[in-house]
Amino acid sequence: MTQTDTAPILSVRDLQTLISTKRGDFLAVDGVSFDLHRGETLGIVGESGSGKSMTGMSLMRLLPPRTGQVAAGSITLAGRELTTLSDREMRRVRGRDIAMILQDPQTSLNPAFTIGDQIAEALRLHGKPGQGGYMAMAVDALRKVQVAAPEMRVKAYPHQMSGGMRQRAVGAIAISCQPQVIIADEPTTALDVTVQAQYLRLLRQLQQETGMGILFITHDFGIVARVCHSLAVMYAGQIVESGPVRRIFDRPSHPYTRALLDSVPKLHNQSGRLPAIDGQPPALWAKPPGCRFAPRCGFATDTCRTTPPPLTELGGSGRERHSASCWRLVP
Repeated sequence: MTQTDTAPILSVRDLQTLISTKRGDFLAVDGVSFDLHRGETLGIVGESGSGKSMTGMSLMRLLPPRTGQVAAGSITLAGRELTTLSDREMRRVRGRDIAMILQDPQTSLNPAFTIGDQIAEALRLHGKPGQGGYMAMAVDALRKVQVAAPEMRVKAYPHQMSGGMRQRAVGAIAISCQPQVIIADEPTTALDVTVQAQYLRLLRQLQQETGMGILFITHDFGIVARVCHSLAVMYAGQIVESGPVRRIFDRPSHPYTRALLDSVPKLHNQSGRLPAIDGQPPALWAKPPGCRFAPRCGFATDTCRTTPPPLTELGGSGRERHSASCWRLVP
């Protein structure tokens, strides 16, 4: 774990992302708030459709121009408000100060250009020439992500590399301009267990060397336990519980968090079926009026079904603050 500054490098407050569809307008991200500090990793977990990736895309201002927009809230990166920047100003920030690693490297890499050209393009766009030129910096970026024979790999096209190598190449593009924050959107999902462990060690090493903050979006609580300092649990576009990883693992307070943790296989308990959460997450255009988890919650009351729950402070302060939004917190 690295030393971190007191002030967060990334601060998000009451973020709302509006999506326009044929069914009407709805909030895919609804009132999300969190802080990310230098040298720390914040994990965001939740089922598919909970708003995790949409939150990351909102921070990067990469929403579809005609159907998606940040409707309200604040995104502050190193003291600079991103929501008020023009598209041109945001292009200078994106990649240089905040970068994103997507789940599927095939969607990030252009098959018509070599890996070296694609890394060099990021450096060229942000005006960061180094000793030996852009291609030498591309080789160095590949070397940092532990790609074997980087002098040869810069000349390779994406289809000439394995899945693990492509994911490392995407990571090289992300770190090439030494951003202050990296958003890693399930970067290890397509990797086998051995390569996944190597990739996670690599991210930790780069974080220790540069002090960057990492926002790690994942379904995997095992990854959260290994790499994250704090955790935010999302459901239906909202954060329902947040706090230090160890505290949430030891004392999950929201029924949804408890249900997610209970569904993780335990090596010491190999008998019977794994617990499952009944039902499906609500459609974002037809969210229930009260707690959004109430239709699937075994603790729900009439109050839960009709009135949105308050945010309850459960202990700690500052970075150690633990909170959850629920009428009936699990003891």
